Amino acid sequence: MGNRRPLIAGNWKMYKTGSEAVETARQLVKLVEDVTNAEVMIAPPFTAISYVSDIVRNSRVSLGAQNLFWENEGAYTGEISSAMLVSAGCKYVIIGHSERRQYFGETDETVNKKIKAAIASKLIPILCVGESEKEREGKNTFSVLDKQVTNGLEGFLVNELETLVIAYEPIWAIGTGKTATSDQVQEVHLFLRSLAEKKNGNMLAKSIRILYGGSVKPDNVTELMGLPDVDGALVGGASLDAETFSKIVHY
Repeated sequence: MGNRRPLIAGNWKMYKTGSEAVETARQLVKLVEDVTNAEVMIAPPFTAISYVSDIVRNSRVSLGAQNLFWENEGAYTGEISSAMLVSAGCKYVIIGHSERRQYFGETDETVNKKIKAAIASKLIPILCVGESEKEREGKNTFSVLDKQVTNGLEGFLVNELETLVIAYEPIWAIGTGKTATSDQVQEVHLFLRSLAEKKNGNMLAKSIRILYGGSVKPDNVTELMGLPDVDGALVGGASLDAETFSKIVHY
Protein backbone atom coordinates (compact mmCIF):
# COMPACT_ATOMS: atom_id res chain seq x y z
CA MET A 1 0.00 0.00 0.00
CA GLY A 2 3.02 2.29 0.30
CA ASN A 3 2.22 5.74 1.67
CA ARG A 4 -1.36 5.69 0.44
CA ARG A 5 -3.80 6.42 3.25
CA PRO A 6 -6.71 3.96 2.99
CA LEU A 7 -10.20 5.32 2.46
CA ILE A 8 -13.31 3.48 3.65
CA ALA A 9 -16.28 5.19 1.98
CA GLY A 10 -19.97 4.56 2.62
CA ASN A 11 -22.44 5.21 -0.19
CA TRP A 12 -25.90 5.49 1.34
CA LYS A 13 -27.65 5.60 -2.07
CA MET A 14 -31.39 6.45 -1.85
CA TYR A 15 -31.78 5.56 1.81
CA LYS A 16 -32.41 7.59 4.97
CA THR A 17 -34.47 10.70 5.65
CA GLY A 18 -32.76 13.68 7.28
CA SER A 19 -33.43 12.49 10.84
CA GLU A 20 -32.40 8.88 10.06
CA ALA A 21 -29.17 10.11 8.47
CA VAL A 22 -28.39 12.28 11.49
CA GLU A 23 -28.96 9.35 13.86
CA THR A 24 -26.69 7.00 11.87
CA ALA A 25 -23.98 9.66 11.45
CA ARG A 26 -24.07 10.42 15.18
CA GLN A 27 -23.59 6.72 16.05
CA LEU A 28 -20.82 6.34 13.47
CA VAL A 29 -18.85 9.35 14.70
CA LYS A 30 -18.72 7.78 18.19
CA LEU A 31 -17.85 4.31 16.90
CA VAL A 32 -14.90 5.42 14.75
CA GLU A 33 -13.39 8.14 16.94
CA ASP A 34 -10.42 5.86 17.68
CA VAL A 35 -9.63 5.18 14.00
CA THR A 36 -6.26 6.46 12.83
CA ASN A 37 -5.26 3.90 10.18
CA ALA A 38 -7.81 4.99 7.56
CA GLU A 39 -9.95 7.88 6.41
CA VAL A 40 -13.71 7.39 6.74
CA MET A 41 -16.28 9.00 4.43
CA ILE A 42 -20.05 8.79 4.12
CA ALA A 43 -22.18 10.00 1.21
CA PRO A 44 -25.78 10.57 2.34
CA PRO A 45 -28.59 11.58 -0.06
CA PHE A 46 -28.60 15.27 -1.05
CA THR A 47 -31.44 16.17 1.34
CA ALA A 48 -29.41 14.99 4.34
CA ILE A 49 -25.98 16.40 3.48
CA SER A 50 -26.18 19.67 5.40
CA TYR A 51 -27.69 17.94 8.46
CA VAL A 52 -24.95 15.31 8.46
CA SER A 53 -22.31 17.99 7.88
CA ASP A 54 -23.10 19.46 11.31
CA ILE A 55 -22.73 16.03 12.94
CA VAL A 56 -19.40 15.02 11.35
CA ARG A 57 -17.66 18.38 11.64
CA ASN A 58 -14.38 18.03 13.60
CA SER A 59 -14.76 14.23 13.68
CA ARG A 60 -12.95 11.34 12.00
CA VAL A 61 -15.71 11.17 9.36
CA SER A 62 -15.53 13.11 6.07
CA LEU A 63 -18.57 14.00 4.02
CA GLY A 64 -19.20 13.10 0.40
CA ALA A 65 -21.96 13.40 -2.20
CA GLN A 66 -23.26 10.72 -4.55
CA ASN A 67 -23.24 12.81 -7.73
CA LEU A 68 -22.99 16.36 -9.09
CA PHE A 69 -23.67 18.33 -12.28
CA TRP A 70 -20.86 19.82 -14.37
CA GLU A 71 -22.17 23.38 -14.69
CA ASN A 72 -21.62 25.95 -11.90
CA GLU A 73 -25.22 27.17 -11.96
CA GLY A 74 -28.13 27.63 -14.33
CA ALA A 75 -31.52 26.37 -15.44
CA TYR A 76 -30.85 22.68 -14.72
CA THR A 77 -33.86 21.60 -12.70
CA GLY A 78 -33.08 18.86 -10.20
CA GLU A 79 -29.30 19.15 -10.43
CA ILE A 80 -26.64 20.06 -7.83
CA SER A 81 -23.41 21.95 -8.53
CA SER A 82 -19.95 21.42 -7.05
CA ALA A 83 -20.15 24.83 -5.33
CA MET A 84 -23.38 23.75 -3.60
CA LEU A 85 -21.71 20.58 -2.36
CA VAL A 86 -18.67 22.46 -1.06
CA SER A 87 -20.85 25.00 0.74
CA ALA A 88 -22.81 22.14 2.34
CA GLY A 89 -19.57 20.71 3.76
CA CYS A 90 -18.60 18.02 1.24
CA LYS A 91 -14.99 16.96 0.71
CA TYR A 92 -15.63 14.04 -1.69
CA VAL A 93 -17.99 13.28 -4.57
CA ILE A 94 -18.75 9.91 -6.15
CA ILE A 95 -18.80 10.12 -9.95
CA GLY A 96 -19.90 7.54 -12.53
CA HIS A 97 -21.35 4.96 -10.15
CA SER A 98 -22.64 1.97 -12.12
CA GLU A 99 -26.21 2.73 -11.02
CA ARG A 100 -25.88 6.24 -12.51
CA ARG A 101 -24.58 4.69 -15.73
CA GLN A 102 -27.27 1.99 -15.77
CA TYR A 103 -30.38 4.00 -14.85
CA PHE A 104 -29.60 7.64 -15.59
CA GLY A 105 -27.64 7.64 -18.82
CA GLU A 106 -24.25 8.51 -17.33
CA THR A 107 -21.49 8.13 -19.95
CA ASP A 108 -17.71 8.36 -19.91
CA GLU A 109 -18.10 11.82 -21.46
CA THR A 110 -20.42 13.14 -18.72
CA VAL A 111 -18.15 11.53 -16.11
CA ASN A 112 -15.23 13.48 -17.60
CA LYS A 113 -17.13 16.79 -17.32
CA LYS A 114 -18.16 16.03 -13.74
CA ILE A 115 -14.59 15.21 -12.69
CA LYS A 116 -13.47 18.55 -14.20
CA ALA A 117 -16.15 20.39 -12.19
CA ALA A 118 -15.21 18.55 -8.99
CA ILE A 119 -11.50 19.27 -9.33
CA ALA A 120 -12.16 22.94 -10.15
CA SER A 121 -14.01 23.22 -6.82
CA LYS A 122 -11.33 21.27 -4.90
CA LEU A 123 -13.68 18.34 -4.30
CA ILE A 124 -12.00 14.93 -4.30
CA PRO A 125 -13.56 12.86 -7.12
CA ILE A 126 -14.11 9.12 -6.68
CA LEU A 127 -14.28 7.76 -10.23
CA CYS A 128 -16.25 4.49 -10.36
CA VAL A 129 -15.42 1.91 -13.01
CA GLY A 130 -16.46 -1.71 -13.47
CA GLU A 131 -17.61 -4.40 -15.84
CA SER A 132 -20.89 -6.32 -16.11
CA GLU A 133 -21.17 -10.08 -15.71
CA LYS A 134 -21.56 -10.46 -19.48
CA GLU A 135 -18.42 -8.38 -20.12
CA ARG A 136 -16.42 -10.44 -17.62
CA GLU A 137 -17.64 -13.72 -19.09
CA GLY A 138 -16.70 -12.42 -22.54
CA LYS A 139 -13.18 -11.68 -21.22
CA ASN A 140 -13.65 -7.95 -21.84
CA THR A 141 -12.96 -6.74 -18.30
CA PHE A 142 -9.68 -4.97 -19.11
CA SER A 143 -10.87 -3.37 -22.35
CA VAL A 144 -14.00 -2.03 -20.58
CA LEU A 145 -11.96 -0.58 -17.71
CA ASP A 146 -9.35 0.87 -20.08
CA LYS A 147 -12.09 2.71 -21.99
CA GLN A 148 -13.83 3.98 -18.82
CA VAL A 149 -10.59 5.30 -17.32
CA THR A 150 -9.13 6.69 -20.57
CA ASN A 151 -12.31 8.53 -21.61
CA GLY A 152 -13.22 9.55 -18.07
CA LEU A 153 -9.83 11.19 -17.52
CA GLU A 154 -9.21 12.53 -21.03
CA GLY A 155 -7.68 16.02 -21.22
CA PHE A 156 -6.41 16.26 -17.62
CA LEU A 157 -2.91 17.26 -16.62
CA VAL A 158 -1.19 14.92 -14.18
CA ASN A 159 -1.13 17.50 -11.38
CA GLU A 160 -4.92 17.95 -11.71
CA LEU A 161 -5.39 14.27 -10.83
CA GLU A 162 -3.35 14.29 -7.62
CA THR A 163 -6.42 13.84 -5.38
CA LEU A 164 -8.32 11.47 -7.70
CA VAL A 165 -9.59 8.22 -6.20
CA ILE A 166 -10.65 5.29 -8.41
CA ALA A 167 -13.22 2.77 -7.19
CA TYR A 168 -13.40 -0.58 -8.95
CA GLU A 169 -16.85 -2.05 -8.62
CA PRO A 170 -17.62 -5.14 -10.67
CA ILE A 171 -21.29 -4.56 -11.50
CA TRP A 172 -22.03 -8.25 -11.01
CA ALA A 173 -20.93 -7.96 -7.35
CA ILE A 174 -22.94 -4.89 -6.33
CA GLY A 175 -25.79 -5.71 -3.99
CA THR A 176 -25.77 -9.31 -5.21
CA GLY A 177 -23.88 -10.82 -2.30
CA LYS A 178 -21.25 -12.03 -4.79
CA THR A 179 -17.75 -10.75 -4.15
CA ALA A 180 -14.89 -11.00 -6.58
CA THR A 181 -12.19 -13.41 -5.39
CA SER A 182 -9.03 -11.91 -3.92
CA ASP A 183 -7.12 -12.92 -7.06
CA GLN A 184 -9.69 -11.21 -9.31
CA VAL A 185 -9.64 -8.04 -7.20
CA GLN A 186 -5.83 -7.82 -7.05
CA GLU A 187 -5.52 -8.54 -10.78
CA VAL A 188 -7.86 -5.66 -11.67
CA HIS A 189 -6.40 -3.22 -9.15
CA LEU A 190 -2.88 -3.93 -10.45
CA PHE A 191 -4.17 -3.40 -14.01
CA LEU A 192 -5.71 -0.03 -13.01
CA ARG A 193 -2.49 1.06 -11.31
CA SER A 194 -0.45 0.04 -14.37
CA LEU A 195 -2.91 1.98 -16.55
CA ALA A 196 -2.41 5.09 -14.38
CA GLU A 197 1.35 4.68 -14.78
CA LYS A 198 1.13 4.26 -18.54
CA LYS A 199 -1.05 7.34 -18.96
CA ASN A 200 0.06 9.62 -16.12
CA GLY A 201 3.44 8.43 -14.92
CA ASN A 202 4.94 6.59 -11.98
CA MET A 203 4.29 9.25 -9.31
CA LEU A 204 0.53 9.20 -9.82
CA ALA A 205 0.44 5.41 -10.11
CA LYS A 206 2.17 5.10 -6.72
CA SER A 207 -0.01 7.67 -4.94
CA ILE A 208 -3.46 7.07 -6.45
CA ARG A 209 -5.91 5.30 -4.14
CA ILE A 210 -7.87 2.46 -5.75
CA LEU A 211 -10.87 1.25 -3.74
CA TYR A 212 -12.80 -1.98 -4.12
CA GLY A 213 -16.59 -1.87 -4.12
CA GLY A 214 -18.92 -4.83 -4.41
CA SER A 215 -20.59 -6.50 -1.43
CA VAL A 216 -17.86 -5.48 1.05
CA LYS A 217 -18.77 -6.75 4.53
CA PRO A 218 -17.11 -7.10 7.95
CA ASP A 219 -16.25 -10.74 7.18
CA ASN A 220 -14.41 -10.12 3.89
CA VAL A 221 -12.87 -6.66 4.39
CA THR A 222 -9.70 -7.87 6.15
CA GLU A 223 -8.78 -10.14 3.25
CA LEU A 224 -9.53 -7.43 0.68
CA MET A 225 -7.55 -4.76 2.54
CA GLY A 226 -4.58 -7.15 2.72
CA LEU A 227 -4.17 -7.07 -1.06
CA PRO A 228 -1.18 -4.96 -2.19
CA ASP A 229 -3.09 -2.72 -4.61
CA VAL A 230 -6.33 -2.25 -2.62
CA ASP A 231 -6.37 1.10 -0.81
CA GLY A 232 -9.83 1.00 0.71
CA ALA A 233 -13.45 0.15 0.05
CA LEU A 234 -16.57 1.75 -1.39
CA VAL A 235 -19.30 0.19 0.73
CA GLY A 236 -22.99 0.21 -0.18
CA GLY A 237 -25.58 -1.71 1.86
CA ALA A 238 -23.24 -2.50 4.75
CA SER A 239 -22.59 1.23 5.33
CA LEU A 240 -26.24 1.93 6.23
CA ASP A 241 -25.85 0.49 9.71
CA ALA A 242 -23.33 2.40 11.85
CA GLU A 243 -22.29 -0.68 13.82
CA THR A 244 -21.69 -2.82 10.73
CA PHE A 245 -19.88 -0.04 8.90
CA SER A 246 -17.65 0.67 11.88
CA LYS A 247 -16.59 -3.01 11.89
CA ILE A 248 -15.52 -2.57 8.26
CA VAL A 249 -13.64 0.63 9.16
CA HIS A 250 -11.85 -1.28 11.94
CA TYR A 251 -10.65 -3.90 9.49
